[in-house]
Amino acid sequence: MEKVNGIGGVFFRARDPEALSFWYEKHLGVDPVGPVPWKQREGYSVFAPFAQDTDYFGNATQQWMINFRVDDLAAMIAQLEGAGIEVETRAEWDSEIGKFARIHDPEGNPIELWQPNQ
Repeated sequence: MEKVNGIGGVFFRARDPEALSFWYEKHLGVDPVGPVPWKQREGYSVFAPFAQDTDYFGNATQQWMINFRVDDLAAMIAQLEGAGIEVETRAEWDSEIGKFARIHDPEGNPIELWQPNQ
């Protein structure tokens, strides 16, 4: 059986696509769309639909949430907070698969940050 081998892209609506793309590049290091796409290191990705009434994403009007892997969650949190970005952590989010934090981009989209356990 053939399988897809990773996330090829995440596409979503934005009120100001250019400004939002800049925010993702500046704060999370995601290269903007251009002649060469953003290249990720290999690793696991989770593809998981949630129940329509989930509160896991926070705001009930949000239809998606992206999860980015990070090497050092504490350093990423310090960097984001230093830029004035609110970071949410909860002890119950940390599990046998790693540590998690949550931020929101300027348009309110939830972003989960994940430092996998080694």
